[in-house]
Amino acid sequence: MGAQAPGWSEAASHTGSPHILQPVVAWVWGTMAQALGEDLVQPFELQDDSSSLGSDSELSGPGPYRQADRYGFIGGSSAEPGPGHPPADLIRQREMKWVEMTSHWEKTMSRRYKKVKMQCRKGIPSALRARCWPLLCGAHVCQKNSPGTYQELAEAPGDPQWMETISRDLHRQFPLHEMFVSPQGHGQQGLLQVLKAYTLHRPEQGYCQAQGPVAAVLLMHLPPEEAVQLDAEVFMALLRRLLPRVHKHLQQVGVGPLLYLPEWFLCLFARSLPFPIVLRVWDAFLSEGVKVLFRVGLTLVRLALGTTEQRLACPGLLETLGALRAIPPTQLQEEVFMSQVHSMALSEQDLQREIRVQLARLPESTSGPPPRPQARLPGAQAIFEAQQLAGAQGAAKPEVPRIVVQPPEEPRPPRRKPQTRGKTFHGLLTRSRGPPIEGPPRSHRGSTSFLDTRF
Repeated sequence: MGAQAPGWSEAASHTGSPHILQPVVAWVWGTMAQALGEDLVQPFELQDDSSSLGSDSELSGPGPYRQADRYGFIGGSSAEPGPGHPPADLIRQREMKWVEMTSHWEKTMSRRYKKVKMQCRKGIPSALRARCWPLLCGAHVCQKNSPGTYQELAEAPGDPQWMETISRDLHRQFPLHEMFVSPQGHGQQGLLQVLKAYTLHRPEQGYCQAQGPVAAVLLMHLPPEEAVQLDAEVFMALLRRLLPRVHKHLQQVGVGPLLYLPEWFLCLFARSLPFPIVLRVWDAFLSEGVKVLFRVGLTLVRLALGTTEQRLACPGLLETLGALRAIPPTQLQEEVFMSQVHSMALSEQDLQREIRVQLARLPESTSGPPPRPQARLPGAQAIFEAQQLAGAQGAAKPEVPRIVVQPPEEPRPPRRKPQTRGKTFHGLLTRSRGPPIEGPPRSHRGSTSFLDTRF
C-alpha cells in the first residue's frame, strides 16, 4: 500500500488488481482466526436489503460530505493526520526500515525479531501493511504451501445456511466506508467470498457476525484475489490482580465479562476503537500475539472506570456498560493510548500461567468442543519458528550414501626423480625435446642467464 492516504484504494494501487490477491486475505484471516482460535452473486431479493445502509445521502449529498478521509471513510474526521501523527520524514524512514526488513524476512526474524517488535509497536507504515501483515502471521507460507486451496473454496458452492446469513450481514460491515457502500461492488462481493471460503475451510466453526468486521478490515488493506468463555475468565482474573478496585465495582453492579468482552476480542476491537488505533492494535497483535488483546482490554477498563469519580458516576449495570462503550475521545489519542497498552504489566508468562489455572477450573461437562488455548502461538516469532521447523521436517530426506567396494589397483613402481645435478635446464631441454638448441656460444661459465642457472 508511498506515504499517502492509506485507504483501500491506496492498498489496491500498491498490490495490483482488486481481484488478484483475494487469497491473501483468506490466508491472513484464516491464520488470525487460528491464532485466536451456492452462487457468489447475491440473490435478487437480498439486493434491496441495502436500503438500511443509509448511504444514499453519502452518494447524492454535497461534495464535502461525500469526501472520504485518509482511511476511506465517507465524511470521516481523519482527512488529515492528527496532532500526534509522525512527520512525513519519519514515516519515510520507517518505510525504508520495513522494506529492508521484509526483503530479507527469514534473516530478520531469525536474528532481529526485537527490531521487528519495536517497529510494530511504533506502527507499521500504512503503505506497507499489505506487505507486512501476511509475513507477520505466516499467511505467505500457508498460501505458498497450498496455492490452489482458496480458488477451490471460492469456486465451490457455499452452505445455504451460512450464505443466507452472510449475505444479510454484508452491508453492516463499515457501511460508511467507500469500499463497502455498493452491494455489487468488489468490497462486499470480496467479503462474501472470503467469509464463504472460511465456512467451507472450517465447517465446524461456520460463521458468526464477529468475523465480518475482521475480514472487512483485512480487505481494506489486502485487496481481494476458541472459546470466549475461557478468555473471559482469564480476563477477569487478570483484572482482579491488576485493577482490584475496578474488578470489585464490576462485580457489585453485575457486569460480567461476556457483556462487553466478546465484542472487543472477537472483532479485534474493530468496532470499539477509532480506526487509527485499530490498525496500531493489529500491528502489535500480529507481532506479539493475543496478550496484546488482553492489554488493550485492561487499558480500556482502566480508562473507563479507573478513578473513584468514574466508578461513583456508574452506580448500576447500565451506567457501567455505557462507560465501557463510550470512552471519551480525549482518552483515545493514538500515541498516548498505545503507550499505555504497551506499559500494561502483563507478560506472556503471566498470561500463559493464568490460562493454565483457568483451564484447570473449567467443568468437564462444558458443552461444545473443549477450548485449546495452547494452539495459539504467541506472536510472529513463534509462528516463524513453527513454520521453519515444519519446513525442516517436511524436507526431503538426504540420500544414504552407498558403499562401493572396488578391487585395489596394481601397485605402480615409484617414480624416479630425474638426475639434474651438474646439469643445466638448457641441457635438459636438449635431451627431452630432440636436437640441440642452437644459440650463441657462452663466453664464460659464470653467466647468470636463466639457462645457466643450476638446480
